[in-house]
Amino acid sequence: MLNRRSVLLASLAAGVAMTNRAHARAAQPATPVNFDVPPHACDCHTHIHGDPQKFPFFAGRVYTPEPASPEEMAALHKALHIERVVIVTPSVYGTDNSSTLFGMKARGETARGVAVIDDKTPESALDTMHQDGFRGIRLNLATGGVNDPNVGRPRFTAAVERMKARGWHVQLYTTLAMISAIKDLVETAPVPVVFDHFGGLEASKGLEQPGFSDLVALVKSGKAYVKISGAYRSSKLAPDYQDMVPFAQALMAANPDRILWGTDWPHPDSSRVEGRKATDIAPLYQIDDGRLLNQLPVWAPDASVRKKILVDNPARVYGF
Repeated sequence: MLNRRSVLLASLAAGVAMTNRAHARAAQPATPVNFDVPPHACDCHTHIHGDPQKFPFFAGRVYTPEPASPEEMAALHKALHIERVVIVTPSVYGTDNSSTLFGMKARGETARGVAVIDDKTPESALDTMHQDGFRGIRLNLATGGVNDPNVGRPRFTAAVERMKARGWHVQLYTTLAMISAIKDLVETAPVPVVFDHFGGLEASKGLEQPGFSDLVALVKSGKAYVKISGAYRSSKLAPDYQDMVPFAQALMAANPDRILWGTDWPHPDSSRVEGRKATDIAPLYQIDDGRLLNQLPVWAPDASVRKKILVDNPARVYGF
């Protein structure tokens, strides 16, 4: 029998080839939350992949994700006892933020958005986005493979320049090498700067790996926030990613007022896989978000620190 996800997958727009690896994903986590999640907790990093017939993908994307609906995300957050959410436009939509807005509207006042724009995006569009609940823009330097500081530095500078008048933050998905290359720009940026997914560190390289000290210094000085999200992108030690503990604790010790947490739901796989075309469906990573959330008290045993990470810091950055 066809389920709803099968129907959605079958309805993918022409030119999107199915792979036989596509599979369903349960919205509910397999593991119950084992600590008291404070009221107004926020998942600061999620994506919505709407019906591709209504929300077509960007032709220049490097992967094609499975659908992920607002209803599935709401069910997940109910199970995790999480009230607020930040929805981030993924690279697969280019500068079309309509799928993100679709997800935000489903959550109402408990949602905020992070948009992707370019130099053709008019200020009037940003004004409308602000009214809709967007509070920042994302530069994705990782999925697109941007490793050259001569590209990253001007892109970051241009983003900051556009955001400073409206007080939005600039979010970056990048690497520690790029963070080191733009550290001086971040230190003088007049807007908040947020780094995704532990700043792109590689757990196997240890605390002394190049660039991690620069990330810690930016967090310590208060010039940057970092999302302790997507641990599975930095570590291969599933399911608890024990080698991420020293990194999370080093960042928290540097400045607990600059730490954000997120699931990275629905866990898209943007990696380059031999033989997989950009238009082939890239199955979502199978991550137990309950077990993922349960790592937070391992990283932060102090409930007051967890409240900062889950409630106070997101409220400051996203304007809840």
